[in-house]
Amino acid sequence: MKPKLVKKESLRQFRIFSEQVKRGVVNDIENGKCSVSQASKELSVSSTSIYNWIERYSRYLHHNKRLVVENKSEAYQTEQLRKRILELEATLGRKQMELDLINKVVDLASEEYKTDLKKSFLKAASNGSGLPKDQDMPTK
Repeated sequence: MKPKLVKKESLRQFRIFSEQVKRGVVNDIENGKCSVSQASKELSVSSTSIYNWIERYSRYLHHNKRLVVENKSEAYQTEQLRKRILELEATLGRKQMELDLINKVVDLASEEYKTDLKKSFLKAASNGSGLPKDQDMPTK
């Protein structure tokens, strides 16, 4: 079975808008009097055509600019990293103060007990046989 061919009774109307009309529409959009969708419905023109007019005739709106939308923008991430750096620097400062305090206590205790506590506690670790690591097992 062959499909039926339907003859068109009229051709689509081709319209050309003057530059003045295009500039007026763009001006209305820039001033907030109407939106792109409202202008396209009113003139029975596609929104793509309206955006082309905006690109061509707008004083403020330009096609070359891109807006990148992310979950977390780079500025937000940079600010979070700066805060993290400040927290880490504060923690490092506290730890350094604790270390200085411990060293001072060890120095004062060494003076009080007249022995070098740093050397006493920094002896070689045991290898499990009761002898320090640097000593060998006696051979028979």
